[in-house]
Amino acid sequence: MTGYLHPFYAESLNRCGTPRELRESKGTVLERPIPGCDYFDAMGCYPIFACQDWTGLKSDLENIADDLVCLSLVTDPFGEYDLAYLEQCFPNVVRPFKEHFVVDLGRPLQTFANSHHLRNARRALREIEIEKCVNPLDFLDDWVALYGTLIERHSITGIAAFSRESFAKQLTVPGIAAFRAVSDGTTVGMLLWYAQGNRAYYHLGAYSPVGYERRASFALFSHSIEYFASLGIEWLNLGAGAGDIQSPVSNCQSPVSDRLLTDRLPTAADCPLL
Repeated sequence: MTGYLHPFYAESLNRCGTPRELRESKGTVLERPIPGCDYFDAMGCYPIFACQDWTGLKSDLENIADDLVCLSLVTDPFGEYDLAYLEQCFPNVVRPFKEHFVVDLGRPLQTFANSHHLRNARRALREIEIEKCVNPLDFLDDWVALYGTLIERHSITGIAAFSRESFAKQLTVPGIAAFRAVSDGTTVGMLLWYAQGNRAYYHLGAYSPVGYERRASFALFSHSIEYFASLGIEWLNLGAGAGDIQSPVSNCQSPVSDRLLTDRLPTAADCPLL
């Protein structure tokens, strides 16, 4: 197990709930006490719920039904399930959530990336260098500082406002791939990815003011795509835009890809278990 599948990732979110392994599907949810009573509910890990065996999810939900009032989660858009199965698992509410940009790494970058984005990547590489972090934890201080800029810039709160302790765990999850942009010896941007099987998921990205100015994101995404293609990874999930349920696709733009995989949608599912 690597990436979002690995127990270490769920443990990195333990301030939001107590990790509980689902035995049949080999996924993990976060249990939370409901204020003002003796009951518990649960949520899937942020940003997506992933598991090894989707066929076991229905049994898992039946097994934990006596312990939880409700379970809410967002399913992996690459998960091996269909809508009918999710409706069996979550008979109360199943609805589309957000469309994700993905990259088919079987195609050369130049055949799908916007020419303007590629031009920005080339311009950025004249001012910065991109490197893969051999040991991502060595760059914890850099990452926390960059993410602090992101939090301030976008007023991030809640589960996405990760703590330093959470990031320290996330940077050691098997399957992590971290890339940094360097200008004059200083880290001005970083991207975090998780690899799982034949695909990799864009996890987080953050930049300093200099990184924004020098278009570090374009160079970082371009380099990451080429790196994962060289490993034989087949698909990249670039995620969706921030915002509420059913955010418009226009808010889900990525720096180097304009391809949508419209037949694979992450799904928000709410399941009262009593």
